Amino acid sequence: MVNPHDNLIAKLDELARRYDELAAQMNDPAIARDPQRMTAVAKEVARLGRIAKPYRQYQQAVDQAEQALSLIADAAEDPEMRDLAQSDYDESSARAEVLLDGLKGKLVMSDADTIDSVIMEIRAGTGGDEAALFARDLMDMYAHFADRKGWKIETLSLSPTELGGLREVVLSVKGEGVWRELAFEGGGHRVQRVPETETQGRIHTSAATVAVLPERDEIEITIDWARDVEEQTMRASGPGGQNVNKVESAIRLKHLETGITVSMRDEKSQHKNRAKARRILAARVQDHYLSQQQSQEAAARKSMIGSGDRSQRIRTYNFPQNRCTDHRIGYNANLQQILTGDLDDLINALIADETARRLAAL
Repeated sequence: MVNPHDNLIAKLDELARRYDELAAQMNDPAIARDPQRMTAVAKEVARLGRIAKPYRQYQQAVDQAEQALSLIADAAEDPEMRDLAQSDYDESSARAEVLLDGLKGKLVMSDADTIDSVIMEIRAGTGGDEAALFARDLMDMYAHFADRKGWKIETLSLSPTELGGLREVVLSVKGEGVWRELAFEGGGHRVQRVPETETQGRIHTSAATVAVLPERDEIEITIDWARDVEEQTMRASGPGGQNVNKVESAIRLKHLETGITVSMRDEKSQHKNRAKARRILAARVQDHYLSQQQSQEAAARKSMIGSGDRSQRIRTYNFPQNRCTDHRIGYNANLQQILTGDLDDLINALIADETARRLAAL
């Protein structure tokens, strides 16, 4: 019979082996002498350690449960010993189950755990002044939530309206678990209520959009000059004396993955031309990847905020019924609790749903 956890355990085994390999590399003198490589390895060890360490605890609990089970099945053991073994088995099995459940989330959401800073953009959508007032309410809600979490929130830009609403606001939010929890807030938010500007008591529907983007450290580019770059030498041309045309001092470098090329022939020394060319190539490759990341994040932002129309929404805030509904998972919550920043249950439900979907895709 196929164990439903076989694929999960295989993946955990793979990551644990990789963790052991990288941890061993940190003791390699060659890596220790290369600060850039050492930093990269240390970061990866720390990331994988969040999974590998509890996985070792899980394996230990499973081993203890199996040992206890063998004692229970041994008819030669006295009843008292078998009772103790049963107690050990129950305890170890329960611990293993708890650890495995935790590992499921860590495995599929590990990318989110490494980002502790986000940029949050809130903009008024359809609904005029009422939409701007709703955007202000959303900002206050997230500020309360950040305060409950102990996160640091900073206003980067603010565009208020005359009635006290917000056309747009851009926030920086920093703290442990920020991306894991706030990533689900991106999208269209819809409010149904009697606006402060309404004189006849009619319920209006307005909208605001939220975009949440991870704020990463600057991309660190590591180039393996032997494998990642194709190098050609050639004779330089032009002024520079007899040596210019007789010695292959000019250098042409091509970064194989991006196709970026750099040629350098300014110096008479091939060594100096190579050093200059590498500096320029590294800078250009860095700029390429940064631009690529920014394009991806711009696309992610566009997919989050849509057009700002009332029909595009992830969540509805219904004031007459004091209900907040997240349409992605059909979750209903008390509206007043949500607006005061009590988002934990809602966000945990969204995380659980995303975790289940990612596990199913393994």
